[in-house]
Amino acid sequence: MAVGEGTTGGYTPTLRFAVLGTVRAWQGEHLLPPGSPQQRALLATLLLRRGRLASATELVDALWDEPPQQAIAALRTYASRLRKSFGSRSSVLVSQSGGYLLRLGPRDELDLDEVSRLSAAAEKAVGGGELTQAHELYGAAVDLWNGEALAGLPGPEAEMQRNRLAEQLLTLREQRLDVGLQAGMHADSVAELTALSAAHPLRERLRELLMLALYRSGRQAEALAVYADARRLLIDELGVEPRVELSEMQQRILNADSSLTLKTVSTGSPRRPRVRPAQLPAAVPDFTGRGAFVAELGSQLAGSGSQVMAVSAVAGIGGVGKTTLAVQVAHSVREHFPDGQLYVDLQGAGEAPAEPTAVLAAFLRALGIPDDDIPDGVDERSGLYRSLLAGRRVLILLDNARDAAQVRDLLPGAPGCATLITSRLRMVDLAGAHLVDLDVMSPEEALTLFTRIVGEDRVTGERKAAMAVVGACGFLPLAIRIAAARLAARRTWTVSTLARKLSDERRRLDELKAGDQAVKATFELGYGQLETEQARAFRLLGLTEGPDISLAAASALLDRDLETTEELLESLVDTSLLESAPLGRYRLHDLVRLFARACAERDEQPPAEREAALARLLEYFLASSARVYAFERPGDRLIDHLAPTDHPGLTFRDRASALDWLFSEAECLLASVRQQRSSEGLRRAVDTLLTVQDLSESGAFSHQFNQVVRGMLATAQEADDDLAQGRLHALLAHGHSVDGRFDEADAESQHALLLGTAADDPYAVSTALNDRGIIGIYRGDLEAAESYLSRAVEEYRKDDNLPGRASALCNLARVHLDTGRVDSAIEMARACVSMLLDGARQPLRLANVRYTLGVALNRADRHREALEEFDRAMEVFRATRQRLWEGVTHYRISEVHLAADRPGDAARHAERALALGGIGGEWRRGTVLLVLGRALAELQQTDRARACWQDALKILETMGAPEAGEARNLLTPTRV
Repeated sequence: MAVGEGTTGGYTPTLRFAVLGTVRAWQGEHLLPPGSPQQRALLATLLLRRGRLASATELVDALWDEPPQQAIAALRTYASRLRKSFGSRSSVLVSQSGGYLLRLGPRDELDLDEVSRLSAAAEKAVGGGELTQAHELYGAAVDLWNGEALAGLPGPEAEMQRNRLAEQLLTLREQRLDVGLQAGMHADSVAELTALSAAHPLRERLRELLMLALYRSGRQAEALAVYADARRLLIDELGVEPRVELSEMQQRILNADSSLTLKTVSTGSPRRPRVRPAQLPAAVPDFTGRGAFVAELGSQLAGSGSQVMAVSAVAGIGGVGKTTLAVQVAHSVREHFPDGQLYVDLQGAGEAPAEPTAVLAAFLRALGIPDDDIPDGVDERSGLYRSLLAGRRVLILLDNARDAAQVRDLLPGAPGCATLITSRLRMVDLAGAHLVDLDVMSPEEALTLFTRIVGEDRVTGERKAAMAVVGACGFLPLAIRIAAARLAARRTWTVSTLARKLSDERRRLDELKAGDQAVKATFELGYGQLETEQARAFRLLGLTEGPDISLAAASALLDRDLETTEELLESLVDTSLLESAPLGRYRLHDLVRLFARACAERDEQPPAEREAALARLLEYFLASSARVYAFERPGDRLIDHLAPTDHPGLTFRDRASALDWLFSEAECLLASVRQQRSSEGLRRAVDTLLTVQDLSESGAFSHQFNQVVRGMLATAQEADDDLAQGRLHALLAHGHSVDGRFDEADAESQHALLLGTAADDPYAVSTALNDRGIIGIYRGDLEAAESYLSRAVEEYRKDDNLPGRASALCNLARVHLDTGRVDSAIEMARACVSMLLDGARQPLRLANVRYTLGVALNRADRHREALEEFDRAMEVFRATRQRLWEGVTHYRISEVHLAADRPGDAARHAERALALGGIGGEWRRGTVLLVLGRALAELQQTDRARACWQDALKILETMGAPEAGEARNLLTPTRV
């Protein structure tokens, strides 16, 4: 608080003013009376003079187009009232020479001043390369507008200032969008640029930015169509050609100018990760030898200038030190790659190598792309990845690759970047790669490494014993490190003690063999020193196939309480057999995992103990995921149809924490399901998939989820388990339906219905009937759809499944809608809303029903009500991370705005649907493009509209979708 005169206690309450919207004033936290429009106009005029005196004549001219006879007297009245409204701060309004001015204190605030501060900070951030920070600062400035500036104020001055502030807002939005494009936010920017260019069709800078955003989003035809629309409009309206910058953008797009590709990604914000990833693992401080290799690889990588793209592949047996060498080389050349370093362990030596799709998603996130902008397919992800790397200098370390096929999609496509790959295989089929074969260490190098870890004082005098140790380790770096670490941790041992332990040929026989057996023998050194409980934990951890494991999951696997489990895992970390990962998670190196699994197969007796451990892990996942499902769908009867579990599952404090757990454990959970190959664990595995089916619509895990479902179906068929098969066919039917593959979905739902009936499974039967009804709606077979949905309603009723019955009735409303029974469709949808509000209270189901109600209301031309329902549904879809439904709702909102003759808003929401990464497959993308084209046509952007329809036609014809006919009709010459 500022100190002033005439205030209680000597403190002056701060005044705050807003002109970017309705003119308002606050004293402290108290909103002051607004006064008449002329009084607010006087306040705004004085505020915008920034402390300068305004004469009475100037103020009269500012407030009235035609001043009244007593204008001066009225002016004094407004000033007096304004002064009184300030209370103890009345002295800020100063009367001087017949005029007035505002004398604000240093703590007083005006929102327009905050805009200036934020804008200046944004410009500084741009200059410093902090593009994400700049984008957010510009966004904060834009957000200070609360509608039209000086809203509702009369007078010439207010009108003039309104226009000026509107132009300032538009400029700020342009600057924010420009920075956003520099930072790689092209997918997010298309929707806003489309709407702005529709609202300001003659503003060429917006068209230029839109062309660039579309081009970077892979929509070249639309980008060129934007230019054609703009040129035609400029000639028709103003009789001029586009300015040079816009024409140059067209030519650069036509020429596929490499300078248009993304060169910088935003930095500095949690929402947009930093542009310079630094993912290299720490280099080992005791790195020894390999000097020739370091020099050779370093020269190859650092020499990748603007015209050279280096790819080096290091091959060798497990444990030979490929990763250690690669990390050392990467650190040595890091300064040559100022735009960052990416790293991934491809787990090529394991049974479940990392999929390029998942790796690309992780790399895109590291390069600043948010989840919503990451496309689905490997080709799309690889294309975006290469676009981001174009023109930049980034080093990519691909560790532990299975083969060349695994890494091809992960290679950059332009000069300037370099890739270093390690693998057990010699990648002779990797075109253009510089190949290096890494052999074991020389005896001198091995002894030096051993000495550095153990300490010179302990090796001095026992050089012969030390040489015996490294010789027994086969001069393999990993084996040497484990042996040396053992000795370093035991101060009572001498080097000779360790040498004697290794002299037993029975313990090092495998080590002396070529290939992986040498690594296994090395790990036996550590394994043989473990206590009984440690060894058991190590063996059972090796059975898992997930990338890592949480403490809670490990507790279930080991059948030990959390405290005991943590002690065991931490003790294994101390032995270097287990790695401590972030956030209370643990992981085994893939070679250690193979060794641990071999130990389990050899030592874990009886064999049923291994199956029991994996069964406990699955029970943990099933019980916990069932709790997540219950949070999302309280009262849903699926929970009652699940296989029983002994594990209670985790408890979650709220929906957000439940969803956080689900998405963080998704890979490990799916891996656990994938491992269930026995008939005993089959049903629990299938039921786990049922409880996490939200993953199929998440985008990030859709592909993995569907792969696991297909794999489990083969297991269920082999086991001849009708119940499991029926439920899996139902999941596949839903997946195909989501992607618009309705013939495949129909076939799967038929199988689900037949098998579910044979197994007397109410879940599979009712779900299959409901799905068949949905498929019938999409295929236009409404008579069949109504029959299936009516049967579904009855099956849900017999199962006492209120949420399911509401879902089927909601879909039945869609049938009524598509058969012209609009009023009954609305009535039925409203009944479903009431049913869920009064009974099950399921937010997600209710959101789906509100979505259907919105569709029906729009069909009845009740646009305002439709938008209200869609907004309510959207809020839930976002909160529950239902990206598919979020995108589809944007599409429906676009339809509403189009029907209500608001094409600009329609285009913006259609773009938002497209920007959500294509969740829902190509069919949904094609239907969205149809609506987007309609909106653009209404905006007289006919060339871009045709480009959208042409893309839609290609997609829909390929899929054999009935909407292809609509696309052909839209493309007829009479349409535009």
